[in-house]
Amino acid sequence: MQPEFQLPPPLDQRRIVVAMSGGVDSSVVAALAARTGAEVIGVTLQLYDHGAAVGRTGSCCAGQDIRDARAVADRIGIAHYVFDYESRFRDSVIADFADEYMAGRTPIPCVKCNMGVKFTDLFQIARDLGADCLATGHYVRRVEGAAGAELHRAADPARDQSYFLFATTQAQLDYLRFPLGGLPKAQVREIAAELGLSVALKPDSQDICFVPDGDYAKIVRKLRPDADEGGDIVHVDGRVMGRHRGLIHYTVGQRKGLEIGGQPDPLYVVRLEAEGCRVIVGPKAALAVSGALLSDINWLGGDFTGPLTAKVRSMARPVPARLEGDRLIFDAPEYGVAPGQAAVLYAGDRVLGGGWIASTQGAMAQAA
Repeated sequence: MQPEFQLPPPLDQRRIVVAMSGGVDSSVVAALAARTGAEVIGVTLQLYDHGAAVGRTGSCCAGQDIRDARAVADRIGIAHYVFDYESRFRDSVIADFADEYMAGRTPIPCVKCNMGVKFTDLFQIARDLGADCLATGHYVRRVEGAAGAELHRAADPARDQSYFLFATTQAQLDYLRFPLGGLPKAQVREIAAELGLSVALKPDSQDICFVPDGDYAKIVRKLRPDADEGGDIVHVDGRVMGRHRGLIHYTVGQRKGLEIGGQPDPLYVVRLEAEGCRVIVGPKAALAVSGALLSDINWLGGDFTGPLTAKVRSMARPVPARLEGDRLIFDAPEYGVAPGQAAVLYAGDRVLGGGWIASTQGAMAQAA
């Protein structure tokens, strides 16, 4: 396992900081790091109200999860520190999450968290501790290329987290290590069991950490009391079809929950118009998108100019596309492309970078 940390020997003179969330993945990373003989320091960021999360496992960075991280650190004999970043997380991730929904966009708070507290503040902590690298439990691969470190998909496609790490900068990638990227999840759990780690069978987190019950609207309403302002549901042809109960309850591509029955064909949410508080609906054909305007593009591809693929949702498959400046053009119409989501660009398994979807170009409009 030693080569996975990609540090020059002798490893007993190296210091590795491991981001420990309390889950099985980061716990195994810490154990593997300790096996190398390097000095290992576990760091956990408390990111939200631990009082509200006591006893709830499988989240990260709060309550029982912090205690689990500490227990693992004690088991493998490494130092462990907890830093309170709750206010920073609230301002940079949770508040942004609410604002994005209010603006009619579909946010990805996990990317914002990686861009902020995890891959900025945690970086600074690791450097202040004199670490040679920062290791995490993400399922991606760091490959040493001819022009420096490259970000690649995980070997296990079912666990790949590269979509959520597209905003990683080159300087960060040079410092980061992802030792689990070449392993299947089952093997990671086996390692945890062999080492006697208490988290070996701990369930994976399935929800956004600060939305434990999956009720996004409740979180937004708490921060933005006017989030339930209703408005018109309007067909793409201009007909008013009914009333909605607040933009926060809808997302592009949604079919169920529109409450406008009696239609001859299924209707989908085509776009959300925050100005005017309107939900625009139409047939599936109206969801077809020929291109998207990207903002805040992060490029990791160097001078790469070959064919690429784009992934526009975390669970979507990458599709052929081309990047012309800040405009992403799909080879064939793509569906369910939502402003606020990310478009992540690949060359095979290599992550070339990506950007935030600011707006889309409907294929029907272009054809017209």
